[in-house]
Amino acid sequence: MTLAMTMALGLFLSGCAMEDNGGDTAGSGSTGSAGNNSSGTNTGKRVVNVCSWGEYIDTSLIDEFEEKTGIEVNYQTAESNEALYSTLALGGANYDVIVPSDYMISQLIEEGMLQELDYSKIPNFEKIDPRFRNLSYDPENLYTVPYTWGTLGIIYNTTMVDEPITSWSSMFDEKYADNVVMIRNSRDALGIALYYLGYSVNTTDESEIREAYQLLADANAKGVYQAFYMDEIFQAMERGNAAITAYYAGDYLTMRENNPDLAYVVPEEGSNWFVDAMCILKNAQNVDEAHEWINFIASTEANLANMDYIWYASPNSEALEQYPAWYEEQYGEPLDMELYEIMAAPQEVLDRCEAYLVTPPDIRNLYNELWTQLGIN
Repeated sequence: MTLAMTMALGLFLSGCAMEDNGGDTAGSGSTGSAGNNSSGTNTGKRVVNVCSWGEYIDTSLIDEFEEKTGIEVNYQTAESNEALYSTLALGGANYDVIVPSDYMISQLIEEGMLQELDYSKIPNFEKIDPRFRNLSYDPENLYTVPYTWGTLGIIYNTTMVDEPITSWSSMFDEKYADNVVMIRNSRDALGIALYYLGYSVNTTDESEIREAYQLLADANAKGVYQAFYMDEIFQAMERGNAAITAYYAGDYLTMRENNPDLAYVVPEEGSNWFVDAMCILKNAQNVDEAHEWINFIASTEANLANMDYIWYASPNSEALEQYPAWYEEQYGEPLDMELYEIMAAPQEVLDRCEAYLVTPPDIRNLYNELWTQLGIN
């Protein structure tokens, strides 16, 4: 374990519970050819161990991939980028493919935890829109294939607030005491406070970051926050147990299907736009199978199915263009383009947003220290 990994664990251990979706990742093997870092089991069964986020794949794609390839998919989820990093840094997982967000990818590359991809085995990479290639987290496109993209915003229950919400100020407003759920990861939570204060979400100014922390701590002490949640946000907002939260556009669209009183806004101060991408870990045991999985998921057909199931925008240019017509063909009615523009934010919205950049180790340590002080488990 590197020194940087060791120092980073102070925060991340607080949120590192992993959800097992039924896959056994221990002792998985592959019949991949020698020299490709694939391993075989006594049964000769081919497998790929995947870790992604909750509610983040059309599960029928797993079945389809297994039927087409004979490769068994062990699929697990992590709660957040920080939780995933904690597990990887401690050596507590046997994953082949992971799907971190942009800034975490930069950190994993920096710490030598990813391997370069063999793009000759991923022909569907050619369908990735140029907008999502060679981004700051992987400028030479050596390690990643984009999976989805979207925005972070405010989700609110229109029957539980006085007027439409337009500002991050609602996340700190005492009039909504015990009715606000704050997102339970440090980069987003502190980022929300930084946006509200008018600072860059990528600031390395310690005084600005500490000011953002104090804003969070004061709101928490005053009882503004009912809870700090990740996937539990679905239940809280769908059931009307909370009025306001911050979460991701695709997940809002899923929640809205169960509670049409919910609305979504990218606040006027700006927000985060993100790309999550598929990577192969340096110590992956099933490298050939990992490439097959990534190529399958990057296909137009898989992206259309995923867009329809998880409501996150596709980086596949064909899927992004075809989805409205595909939707109408599937359901016999036009796609609501207002909702589509929440999923695939137009450029004028993205222009108000920033992508998270990886911060220097001392700033990451400061985030850890402050999050620990906040006492969020």
